[in-house]
Order: sequence, then structure tokens, then C-alpha cells
Amino acid sequence: MASSASVLGHGNMAFSASSFFLRQNSTIEVAKYQKTCYGYRKNRFFINFIIRKQAFRTSELCLGFVGTTVAIVNQERNCLGIQFTEGEGKLPKVLLKSNSGSEAEVYLFGGCVTSWKVANDKDLLFVRPDAVFNGKKPISGGIPHCFPQFGPGSMQQHGFARNMTWSVAKSENVEGNPVLTLELKDDPYSRSMWNFAFLASYKVALNSKSLSTELVITNTDSKPFSFNSALHTYFRGFISAVSVKGLKGCKTLNKDPDPSNPIEKTEEREVITFPGFVDCIYLDAPEELHLNNGLGDIISIRNQNWTDAVLWNPYTQMESCYRDFVCVENAKIGQVTLESGQSWTAKQDINLNE
Repeated sequence: MASSASVLGHGNMAFSASSFFLRQNSTIEVAKYQKTCYGYRKNRFFINFIIRKQAFRTSELCLGFVGTTVAIVNQERNCLGIQFTEGEGKLPKVLLKSNSGSEAEVYLFGGCVTSWKVANDKDLLFVRPDAVFNGKKPISGGIPHCFPQFGPGSMQQHGFARNMTWSVAKSENVEGNPVLTLELKDDPYSRSMWNFAFLASYKVALNSKSLSTELVITNTDSKPFSFNSALHTYFRGFISAVSVKGLKGCKTLNKDPDPSNPIEKTEEREVITFPGFVDCIYLDAPEELHLNNGLGDIISIRNQNWTDAVLWNPYTQMESCYRDFVCVENAKIGQVTLESGQSWTAKQDINLNE
């Protein structure tokens, strides 16, 4: 629904259709993030919207700044279960809350989900104590993106998507459950490592007992490109009691003891445990795995089109925290090739079983 509005104190500003509701006389805090070679410099100011209708939708403020990213970082009123705020390091963060009481947090930097709680307020994801929130280094924890490269290779480890700032494309509420869609496009930084035009769309949907994501990669270039990808999910756990079921019979690439020369085998265990260092790829993994986090929770990890899985725990290489988490990652290890205009989609659903 379109509506007119006046902006006080900052001259004429245009805005366009639709991603979240602003109520009458609401004040939001807007941060202008000016890109520099060292990250983003932030200048804050406040804008008061006088709304002539009860509510209208807006997705972006067109402030006319060239070479800048504008992020809404605070909204006075949580509407539709989606709140824009500041997180650690004053980075823009989106809070999601369903009518059932489940919650999630998503940082625009890296497009990274950092928290997922069901109604009992226990976080099922894990952020490492050494994680930094400075808009330069990737956030170590939650659900970081690996794109357009998984692991080491021709560019930096795990690619660049996890240390770029994503934008909010859309937010909505579906039957009391918030849904947030982020976007990432190529820019000079990404092209310095991977010289292709692309659009990555990432939808995060929160439900009472589940957190679902959908990643869509579209080739917007005039030439084909290839990539691989993963969701490097950190689950909170008690590592001596953690186990994973569902991978028996998969071909494995075990990076222990030599990551550069993985050992090829077939997984023979029904239940995989973590008595020491684990870094193993499972090819042609099933569409559903079951994680016992050792803390009394069973989590189903379902996927569509990720095709592979990765298990990782650093053991004593991270003495301060290895006992407290496990990574169970959905991945696409083989190269995906897209012609101009083609898209690739992969979905993940993590569900807390009762």
C-alpha cells in the first residue's frame, strides 16, 4: 500500500516499496556506511517520518549517496516480529521473533545468522569467544556463508560472502512467523577476487521450532561462472556427548591428518562421535541428518540440493571453546556452473525435535 510521508530536517528524500512497516510518528535511526578500503565508516542521524496513513511499507531509503550502503539500524517499534538494531561492534543486526516466542539474530555483515532460540530461551547456535565484530573479519560462529569458494583455493579461505555487507531486500510475516530476505551483489571488492557479476539472495524464515534458509545464486554476468558453497553452521554442544546420525555409507574425504591430501574412505558408523580432531567431508549425503548436541536436544538438519555435508571440530587447536560446539555443515563441494541468467537454489531446515 503506497502512502506519502514527509521527512523533517534532511531535505527531500525518496523511498520505495516495501519491506517493513513504519507506524505513525515513528523515529528510526539510519546509518550511512561509507565503504573504504578498511571496511565501512558509519555516520548516524535520525529521521522522523510523519505518516499520513496508519502504516506503509518501505524497503530502502534512497539518500543519493554514491558508493555507499545505507542500512536501517534501529526502529522504535518492533513490527511484524522484525526489528532493526545495532549489534556487537555497532554492526547492523536484525532481530526476528515469532508469535510462539522463538528468536533469531541476523547480522547484515556476512549475512550471518548468529543466534537461534526456541521459546525456552536456550541458544542452539554457537558464536566462538574469539569472534570479532569489526566489519572486517568474518564472524566466527552462527551460520557463516562460504561462497563462491569452500575452503582454501584461488581466493581467501571460504570466499568473500562472509565478509561483505548484505542488504535487506524484503521482510514479511507469514502467519506469525518472520521472514527476512537479504541480497548480495558483486562490487569492486568481490571482483578483485572473482571477476563475475552475480546476485545472491538469502531467505531466513523463523518458526516455532525451526529455522529455515534458502540461498539462490544467479549469474547476472554475460559469461558463465563456476562456484562451490556451504553453510558453515556452528551448533552449541557438549562435544564429549555430541553425535551425528545419517551418514553411514557416504564416501568420505577425511582431512585428518593432512588437509591437503584427504583420505578417501566410506563411512561405516551409524553414530559418529567426536573424541578428537574431526574435519571430514561426506559426499552425496542424505537429505536429513540428526544431531544430538549432548545438551539434551535432538536437531534434525534437512536440506534440498546441498548434496554434501561436513563435520568439523578443532579439538585442542581451539582449547578455549572446542568442548562447546560442533559444526555440521550443508555444502556443495563439487563445482556448480551457471550460464548467464541461470540460478542455483539450495535450502536448509534445522528443526528442534520434541
